[in-house]
Amino acid sequence: MKKEITGHTVLTALLGSPVSHSISPQMHNESFRMLGLDYVYLAFDISLDHLKTTIETLKHMQARGCNLTMPHKNLVCEYVDHLSPAAKLSHSVNTVVNDNGILTGHTTDGIGYMKAVEDAGHSIIGKKMTLLGAGGASSSVLVQAALDGVKEIDVFNRRGENFNKAQKLIDRLNQETGCHVSLYDLEDEKQLSDSIQESAILTNGTSVGMHPNEDGCLIKNLDVFRNDLIVSDLIYNPRETKLMRLAKERGSQTFNGLYMLLYQGAAAFELWTGHPMPVDHIKKRYFSE
Repeated sequence: MKKEITGHTVLTALLGSPVSHSISPQMHNESFRMLGLDYVYLAFDISLDHLKTTIETLKHMQARGCNLTMPHKNLVCEYVDHLSPAAKLSHSVNTVVNDNGILTGHTTDGIGYMKAVEDAGHSIIGKKMTLLGAGGASSSVLVQAALDGVKEIDVFNRRGENFNKAQKLIDRLNQETGCHVSLYDLEDEKQLSDSIQESAILTNGTSVGMHPNEDGCLIKNLDVFRNDLIVSDLIYNPRETKLMRLAKERGSQTFNGLYMLLYQGAAAFELWTGHPMPVDHIKKRYFSE
């Protein structure tokens, strides 16, 4: 049955640039339809220059909230009233909830990633992770993994402004969680190889290998791939990155960022509506490989 828009329909939205490729509108609107919720989810291509005005406008329009994609996840922290503990640590927000004009920023990327690890049949609690990158989504994965009980995380990032920001985050995580986190230069190939050899999982949180630059791969020493190593990529376009293909050829277990997208969306959906997303249905309809 076709869903009708009414005078009571509650607005939720995706803000970013670009957003036209996103499947978030389909998954959220189908979920609203299945649960009989009078909500709608729309995608808006918004530049950074117009983000503050857009957030204020959505608040005054009594929208229930919005998702943020790159490049908005860090800047939006300045435009909300409160941050969840994970969002405050990572200084990254991908979900805003509007409670009668009070805006709270959440990050569900890390929740989505940890659920995707579980969905792939793995447990990394109490184990070591090697994480490539310390940007928006990657920092959210780092924070949630530390909060959830990953024992040790080695982060590799290129030196520069983001390197110093990453160090500040890592210092806070070492103070506030039981996880031991270290930061290394991504160009240090020996340290990277040694870290992967000690890790249960290697996660690429950078854009290297993403369409249309699909030939990129940050791992040069292919000997690090082994049968008991899990290799994950936050990228889902292409479905199999060069990193995943090389790892799989050497016996490693791999998964991409597709189910992270699903589960971060499910967490946002529940924050807005108070209802669990019908994940099994959405997975079959929009996420089947």
